[in-house]
Amino acid sequence: MSLRLRGVLGFAFVVMVALGVAGCGLLQSDNRTEEQKRESEQRTRDEVAKATERAKPELQKAGRELKEAAKTAAEQAHAAAQGVKEGWERSGKRSVDLNSASESELMQLPGITRRDARKIIAGRPYDSPHALVEKGVTSEERYSQIRERIDVK
Repeated sequence: MSLRLRGVLGFAFVVMVALGVAGCGLLQSDNRTEEQKRESEQRTRDEVAKATERAKPELQKAGRELKEAAKTAAEQAHAAAQGVKEGWERSGKRSVDLNSASESELMQLPGITRRDARKIIAGRPYDSPHALVEKGVTSEERYSQIRERIDVK
């Protein structure tokens, strides 16, 4: 947590405690008149309003920083979840032989549509997995998504 955020949160805590104490009557005497109590309450409101006004820019900045940090954390969590999913799917799955796999087996590969599977079958035989790119059957980008899960025998 940044020092600025700690300072702002600390200030907010002090304001809340002051409001709570003032609201509970712990700092007030029972001997005061109603007019004195109203004046005291008004001073408290004014002081807290001024403190809040001074703290508002810092609170807004801290809010923006928290929002950005939360966004970054969410992006990292999403990337980690995708990595877990990919690792889970890779382990235990045999590689797909480009020269003998059926259309449905090819469609199990990430991003491979029925049309892509048919293009792969039509381009057989393959000497190496990268031949998919060399023969123009798929792009280098698509190949990078499936290269760990394909083979030629």
